[in-house]
Amino acid sequence: MFEALPDKGVPGEQVLDELRELRRADLPTHGGRLFAYVYDPALEGLDDLARAAHAVSAHVNGLDPTAFPSLLAMENALVGAAAKLLGGGPETVGSVTSGGTESLILAVKAARDSRPHLTTPRLVIPSTGHAAFAKAAHYLRVALDVVPVGADLRADPAATAAAITPETVLVAASAPSYAHGVVDPIPELAAIAAERGVRFHVDACFGGWVLPYLRRLGAVLPDFDLSVPGVTSLSVDLHKYAYTPKGVSVLLHRDETLRLPQYFAYAGWPGYTMINPVISSTRSGGPIAAAVATLRSIGDAGYVELAERTRDAVAVLAAAVTATEGVRLFAPPETTVVCLAADAPAADAPAADAPAADDPAADDPAAGAGEQAVDLFVLADELAARGWHTQPQMAFEGMPASIHLTVTAAVGATADEFAGDLAEAVATARAHGPVRLPEELVAAAGALTPEMVTPELVAGLAEGLGLGGGDFTKMAMVNSLLNIAPAGLREALLTGFLSLLQRPVGVAHAPAPGAAPVTE
Repeated sequence: MFEALPDKGVPGEQVLDELRELRRADLPTHGGRLFAYVYDPALEGLDDLARAAHAVSAHVNGLDPTAFPSLLAMENALVGAAAKLLGGGPETVGSVTSGGTESLILAVKAARDSRPHLTTPRLVIPSTGHAAFAKAAHYLRVALDVVPVGADLRADPAATAAAITPETVLVAASAPSYAHGVVDPIPELAAIAAERGVRFHVDACFGGWVLPYLRRLGAVLPDFDLSVPGVTSLSVDLHKYAYTPKGVSVLLHRDETLRLPQYFAYAGWPGYTMINPVISSTRSGGPIAAAVATLRSIGDAGYVELAERTRDAVAVLAAAVTATEGVRLFAPPETTVVCLAADAPAADAPAADAPAADDPAADDPAAGAGEQAVDLFVLADELAARGWHTQPQMAFEGMPASIHLTVTAAVGATADEFAGDLAEAVATARAHGPVRLPEELVAAAGALTPEMVTPELVAGLAEGLGLGGGDFTKMAMVNSLLNIAPAGLREALLTGFLSLLQRPVGVAHAPAPGAAPVTE
């Protein structure tokens, strides 16, 4: 492993070669075979354009727009494009942030700070709301009220109404939800919030940019944007289905009064008065310039074409799941997500848009087909072995474990190939059978509490599960263990594992008891 700070400088071409070598260990960001984390439009020349635009403004600092008016102009243009696409009116304002999590944190901050007299401000979200809402509540010390969703996986208006209290500062819902790709009933929820005098935020970070184009193509989707009465703010990530490079999201507010509490200002020190619309102070103009270049290059008509390719790819993948014995659609493929689960017993298999709360697969990802059941975690490994990288999702509150596929325009060229590989991978997973965790490991997991998780325990588990060498290609055993762990324990284990991975190179690390010092 190279050192980031060598004694003497290294020639530029060698540095680039080293970086390219590191990248060879990554999952493929292009080619339509990675169904999470990245968004690929498969447009020739777009990456080169974005890189060049990024370089033009890489050293521009968003801290002071009066010093760098170019960045202010670009941000205002991006906000204007988002507002035009997503139902904004003449009073709509917005901010460019680094991503969906920052947008959601700021939406919660604006709502909290709009009612500073409350001692315990509260946030109401459906259980399918993005984890970034929980992060916002944790950072901002806002109480989080999580409402179970209905059998259709959508936010429940009646349950949401019951959860609103005089201390509620914000109600939020998804368009669409990340895990399942379904759109919450935004008009009903927004009306409830408005009747109670509470702000209502639409988290459209994941798929909000593509929904208007899918509707133009004939998709029947509920109204969800700022044109809906009662919606006070909306967030949309441009680095998802606008296909810009990473690091660009937009947070829209219906009017300036709603946005003002989002700002942070401080003059109580001898330096410059700090005024920030977002969490960061210094911000590179590179991602923003790259986003402007991407939107201008693709254009409105181009986004219609990309949405059409994505829609068609979703249809092919959904048909493949439906045609493959042993797996089923867990949610209706109405947007850009294909979510699949193991087959339920034939006698009581629920429809794709109405998973039953008492589904046996909710407790056992391999349940539903006897000895030849499909273990979804084994299936994920088998798909990975064939070059398809998916996102397993753990069982949660009556929902079974599932596999999430984020479908992008690039998948249009690979969807038919995936269909054939899915059938083969399911057959192999059936032959393999469910993962059988060692009894002692299951017993240990049942006895552990989050407070008992130590670095030494995590290191031992990682070694025992085959992760000691950094090989993450066979994860069925690990995912099966995490699937039976309560949420708090799962959080502690994964936090410990990430901490184990994130160790500086070239320094001695404290050894486990009885072990020799480690130097990397």
